[in-house]
Amino acid sequence: MTTTLEQFLNENLSSLKDQGLYNEIDPVEGPNGPLITIGGKKHINLSSNNYLGLATDSRLKEVAKAAVDHYGVGAGAVRTINGTLDIHIKLEETIATFKGTEAAIAYQSGFNCNMAAISAVMDKHDAILSDELNHASIIDGCRLSKAKVIRFNHSDMEDLRSKAKEATESGLYNKVMVITDGVFSMDGDIAKLPEIVDIAEEFNLITYVDDAHGSGVLGKGAGTVKHFGLSDRVDFQIGTLSKAIGVVGGYVAGKHDLIDWLKVRSRPFLFSTALTPADVTACTRAIEILMESTELHDKLWENGDYLKAGLKKLGFNIGESETPITPCIVGDEKLTQTFSKRLIEEGVYAKSIVFPTVPKGTGRVRNMPTAAHTKEMLDEAILIYEKVGKELGILS
Repeated sequence: MTTTLEQFLNENLSSLKDQGLYNEIDPVEGPNGPLITIGGKKHINLSSNNYLGLATDSRLKEVAKAAVDHYGVGAGAVRTINGTLDIHIKLEETIATFKGTEAAIAYQSGFNCNMAAISAVMDKHDAILSDELNHASIIDGCRLSKAKVIRFNHSDMEDLRSKAKEATESGLYNKVMVITDGVFSMDGDIAKLPEIVDIAEEFNLITYVDDAHGSGVLGKGAGTVKHFGLSDRVDFQIGTLSKAIGVVGGYVAGKHDLIDWLKVRSRPFLFSTALTPADVTACTRAIEILMESTELHDKLWENGDYLKAGLKKLGFNIGESETPITPCIVGDEKLTQTFSKRLIEEGVYAKSIVFPTVPKGTGRVRNMPTAAHTKEMLDEAILIYEKVGKELGILS
């Protein structure tokens, strides 16, 4: 007899596979660098978020090993009991300096940041204006807060202004927040922060920018808010320590009072064990490297521009990306999955991205060149893209 759970799983897993929406996970055998080994075969890696190559940087490995020797492998408690080590304070001070804010607070992941920060400030008596293409963790953080979520059309400032006016003048909400990604991870476009901030100030909105894909990439590394010179006009700066920084974790940067409030009211901070000593010291060293030199940042952009030019010249639809994120938009989900599989078979690891990560009918392969790639690697990848694209009829 088939149980209720078995029936649910069998039907829905089969449905996902039939629609080309089932994602297979490929274990990486070794470090996640510009080249990776999967199933005993080397691939050019174009699917990592290790933007600056810091995940395998020897300088980070050295301090992480030293931290384990001195502090052990775990912090031992939540931050509010005795899990706050002196190195946690140093990390947060370094983040605040990096982001140009009064203070910062570190969390166990970028996802945790959005679950923590939104619900600590917003509640059922409030409203949140959210860009329709915001990341899943923003969406879930908004849901957790129980605030009224009002979506505005992607980067449509006229729509945002209209909805901000309606929400604030309705008298229905105690507070209204506007939330946007700094860089949109699937398309590579940049939020219109100057206009968003102007609208926020006109209608007294709280401003919230998730810069997971902007930190290390824009503003000479300091992020989207710094890129636009708005560090003193944005209330919440959210970031991850697992992408350009190369380790794991996340942070919120802002005014002292905001950070104090999050330390006493954000649940992931209160009820999750603190970041490990190795991760904390590696994150601190990575941010110090970014503040010392723009070399990695500049190399990332050089490689990003090079790959984009090569794929565009072949005739691929790379959308409107303004950053090194380079989507090859195919459309049909099954064709997108086939395209990705053939690229992997030919030696380029570039994963397909389909619904629900992106809207139906906009399936794509998302390419992420890093500072660690060589021109030879990118040239080889472009040749493979050309071969597979013509084989599948994506290119004429």
